[in-house]
Amino acid sequence: MRSNTKKVLSFLIFASIVLILFLGYTFLEGFLDAKIIVITLFVLAIIQVFTLQYFFKNQLKNDFNRSNLLTRIKELKSALDESEKLADHKSIYLENMSYEVRTPLSTVMGMLNMLMQTELNTDQQAQAEIALYSSKYLLQLVDMVTNNASVDTGSLQLNESAIDLKLDLTRLFKVFEYQAWEKGLEFEYKFLSKETDKFLVMGDSARIQQVLINLINNAIKFTNSGKISVIVDQSVGIDNEQIITFYIKDTGVGMHPHEVRRIFKNAENSKQSTSAADYRGGGIGLSISHQLVHVMGGELKLETKENEGSTFYFSLQLKKTLNIKNEADNFKPILNNKFNVLVAEDNRMNQKVIKFLLERLGADCTFVKNGLEALELYKILDFDMVFMDIYMPDMDGYEATQLIQKTEKYTKTKTPVIGVSASAFEADINKAKLAGMDAFLAKPIELDKLKALLIQYAKK
Repeated sequence: MRSNTKKVLSFLIFASIVLILFLGYTFLEGFLDAKIIVITLFVLAIIQVFTLQYFFKNQLKNDFNRSNLLTRIKELKSALDESEKLADHKSIYLENMSYEVRTPLSTVMGMLNMLMQTELNTDQQAQAEIALYSSKYLLQLVDMVTNNASVDTGSLQLNESAIDLKLDLTRLFKVFEYQAWEKGLEFEYKFLSKETDKFLVMGDSARIQQVLINLINNAIKFTNSGKISVIVDQSVGIDNEQIITFYIKDTGVGMHPHEVRRIFKNAENSKQSTSAADYRGGGIGLSISHQLVHVMGGELKLETKENEGSTFYFSLQLKKTLNIKNEADNFKPILNNKFNVLVAEDNRMNQKVIKFLLERLGADCTFVKNGLEALELYKILDFDMVFMDIYMPDMDGYEATQLIQKTEKYTKTKTPVIGVSASAFEADINKAKLAGMDAFLAKPIELDKLKALLIQYAKK
């Protein structure tokens, strides 16, 4: 726009100069009367004054707009920087909260496992099981929140293993059964199968449960009376694979068709808006569930009627397996020879949990409260493995590991050092590797992962 204005102004100035020269020439040659020439020059001067006034007015306006635009750009950049800082603070806060929750939760789950190994009557066993199921459910919720970012960015990786899906889901459904009863709702779950080996498949049990947690939570939340039904159907098998369909039915408020379309549109766009479609509680939960089912090779679908209820359902094609370990065998000793383990852990309750797990598996444990004590004891005594908590007073696990690896003893023995922490974010795991740790074990400690580490390094 400014370029066009300049061109017009340049043309007018050039035309004015040509006209003035022409009038001068006519005056010298006597072609025109002097009065006519003066009037023409006067009119020309007025035109030029108004033209210049218009030009400078536009110039000032453009400069003002440009100044405002630059100011606005600076404000937006500043706002963007503040948003990024806020996002960083939220991420740090989320990591800290996850760590703070997982630490005592690992103790609770460990103690409950210990309790269930004692002689309990039938009622006490049931109560302890419910408490343990609820603890695992809470842990899944914590993991669900911290894993949402990986789902949204598409960096999610499935952790498939041999699972007894019926056993895993029965535990989960028992937790929801009590939640529904507290609200005065009927809760039922069914497993339909024509197979001899029921629900023994290869899959990511945690992700399947994460989807079901979202959907059943929503069903209970938005059902004021009636019943919640969960059906797991394993009636279709293809060669070595099994098609398992999950149905979550409720008699709740239901949804209008346009709300359904909006929810699934938001889910497909991955960026979830907090619109009216989120009133089902967790439009974000539905979006995450939609993506999780998609990653596992299925598609989340919905049938609903306002004031009558909703049914969410999805199917997964999973490989059959018979490689399921008996849970009763988990605590059998796996170490035949003497195996000495140094455990650096500052929390006394966590010490009891780790001691219980390691000694049941056949290891002898020695405990220290911080990295400094671990370093000094390592120099004096011989150990086959070191479990190093990352965050401890006086000296943390990272520094202690680096100093242990500088000792003459480590040069000869190459004692494996396993990082242990409730803060199990990717940054923590990478930092543990950089510090020289051989592996990383997240709290609450999963027994199968602990056994795998002991077997791996006992052979060496």
